This record gives sequence, C-alpha cells and structure tokens, in this order.
Amino acid sequence: MGSRKPSAKAKQMASFKAELGSMDDLFGREEQRQDALLARREEARRERACDRKKRYATRADAEEAIRLCAEHGTRGLRCYKCSYCGGWHLTSHPREA
Repeated sequence: MGSRKPSAKAKQMASFKAELGSMDDLFGREEQRQDALLARREEARRERACDRKKRYATRADAEEAIRLCAEHGTRGLRCYKCSYCGGWHLTSHPREA
C-alpha cells in the first residue's frame, strides 16, 4: 500500500502521468501497434498463401504438374494465379463461388 502523505501521492500521480504521456502519445502508440499487427497478419497470410507453396511460371506448367500428379493417383487438383507473386500454384480446394 502506498503512502498516505499528500506529497507522496502527488509524486506517484506525477510519475504515473509522465509514464502515460499525453493522450496524443497514447493514441499514436495504439495506431503504431495496430499498424504492426496488420503488417504481421499480412505477412502470415502471404506465407500461407504463397511463400510455402511451389510456384509455376505458367499455367501450362501448373497443368502439367496436375497431370503428373494424376498419373500418380492424386486427383482433384486445380491451379490458380497467385495474387501475391503472379505465379501459379496448385490447390485441392474446390473453386470459390
């Protein structure tokens, strides 16, 4: 428990306010935090959607890979153009409507 002296309470309050900063600082820090969070989420999205997948230069290359996979028993693949890298990837997910 803190001191009961008014001067001690005033020092504690001044210290707390100094650490907190102005409301402009508070909002600025929150905006920076939100921007960093958004950047981390976008990087994670890119990694899942593109970076971890094999990239084909052309649609024909991707379709050839699908044909070879079908010869080895993997069915239901399709290719799609990646919005991140512009290359082609394979997926087993059905088309989005």
